[in-house]
Amino acid sequence: METGLLHLHNLLRWVVLLLLLLGLFQAYAKKESIRQSSLWLMIASHTMLLIGLYQTIAGRFGWLSLQLPEGTSVMKDKFYRFFLIEHPVLMITSIVLITIARGKAKALNFRSVTWLLLIALLLILAGIPWPGRADIGRPLFPGA
Repeated sequence: METGLLHLHNLLRWVVLLLLLLGLFQAYAKKESIRQSSLWLMIASHTMLLIGLYQTIAGRFGWLSLQLPEGTSVMKDKFYRFFLIEHPVLMITSIVLITIARGKAKALNFRSVTWLLLIALLLILAGIPWPGRADIGRPLFPGA
């Protein structure tokens, strides 16, 4: 089950990124279809959040199964610091921004939606464990 959830979390990354880019385009172009796409973006991001919270708390490297050598801090270990602190904080912040953008999209406040989605996109891109990152890199697609 753990591997399946990790793969689903990885696949949802691409869904969220595509919907985020679509939402940015629609908000910038002032299209009313932003209402529908922002809903799907919010659903996908909240689903990914629930899976990610499970992994952070009870997953293979989560807080409940954390076994660091004595005298080692989470903040001193690159791997654990990224996956238990940095990644969740960046992603939760971006999902909060996506949720706020959804409310603004319902009111067709295009300028606010554009800025909120742009900041969320930058936070997500900073928080993704890209393959080239030492110690924390993950493959672009599950199973690769």
